[in-house]
Amino acid sequence: MPIRVSVLSRYKVLPDLAGAAFLPLGLFARLPLAMLTVGTLTLIAVESKSYALAGMAAGAVGIGSAIGAPILGALADRAGQTRVLLAAAALNTVAVTALVLTALTLGDADGGARAPVVVSALLSGLTTPQVGPFARARWMGLTEGRTLRALELDAALSYEGTADELTFVLGPALVGLLGAGVAPWLPLSAAALLTAISVTAFALHPTARAVRPIARHELPPVSLREWAIVLVPVAAMIAMGTFFGSTQAALTAFAAEHGSPDLGGLLYAAVGLTSAIAALSVAVWPPAFSLASRWIVCAGCMLVFSLVLFIPDGLPSMTAALLLVGIPVGPIMVTVFGIGGRVAPHGRTGTVMTMLASGIVAGTALGSALGGQLAAGGGSAAAFVAPSAAAGALLALGAAVAVVRRR
Repeated sequence: MPIRVSVLSRYKVLPDLAGAAFLPLGLFARLPLAMLTVGTLTLIAVESKSYALAGMAAGAVGIGSAIGAPILGALADRAGQTRVLLAAAALNTVAVTALVLTALTLGDADGGARAPVVVSALLSGLTTPQVGPFARARWMGLTEGRTLRALELDAALSYEGTADELTFVLGPALVGLLGAGVAPWLPLSAAALLTAISVTAFALHPTARAVRPIARHELPPVSLREWAIVLVPVAAMIAMGTFFGSTQAALTAFAAEHGSPDLGGLLYAAVGLTSAIAALSVAVWPPAFSLASRWIVCAGCMLVFSLVLFIPDGLPSMTAALLLVGIPVGPIMVTVFGIGGRVAPHGRTGTVMTMLASGIVAGTALGSALGGQLAAGGGSAAAFVAPSAAAGALLALGAAVAVVRRR
């Protein structure tokens, strides 16, 4: 009972700081991003009857997002989040609409019409509004200078981690529901409409004023050492993305080996479930449990738990294993985002937050490719080596952080 009261008291301050509408608004505004890749894959696979083209377009979305995110972050640090988000929302709505329209022509056009689809997919990723990173930057501004800043920021970042996990479970599920139940073009159309409405509302929310833009000539220079420090949490997010992508690929192969290839995504949702719940718990972890220590402990648990994935011989036992694997995932993401915010050079919080998000996207693409290659050569058992290796890399990076802090 005392723990429950403590949890409620930590989270109660969030609507007081940002306003009650900000929490659900941030959740819905990031949902289109979670729908974009899967929606693109589904629509183009149906319209073109080509999994190669569908995979190419989905990959273009990821590449575009990885490139565009830090650009949008840097622009927001200079011009303010409101301007950048309004422009991104408008451009992304147009790009996703173009993606739907060009995809619908694939069935009647020749192979030359495929280029516009890939270009539209690339632009859709490039202009994707970075709601999650920008929301985290706002929380850092809202808690600046407060007596209990560390505790309040932990609660805010825990909530943001849970929101990310929920949207990346709900997004693909919504794509499947709308695509299979109505039409394959509907998920992306709904994502475009949701972007136009919810991201615009997020851009205009008063919390945007918590992050003050700083003109380039007012910024102090940033040394190579400072950027090198920033690259450590970015590398961690690349490793985390590699864990995600390779796990998804391995689970697809595992589900196919057990006669249900379409259940790979549903299996992976088990990771997101426990990850989201565990992320909420970070708000009540004791302050004495430092960020570096959290990183090492969570990464160590990820490595150990990932070895359990080699054991299951059926879908029910694999689901149980994935529920276990998800427990340290949410907390380590909250921790790395927290460290990223603390080491961000002055006036560059948005840039660093979006760099971390790009790391996840790039890592997921890398992990998907790696896991797919391993699965093609040795089945799911070989593919599950990749998540363990990614967890090992996370542990090594956490140990390096601890060593640097001691020195």
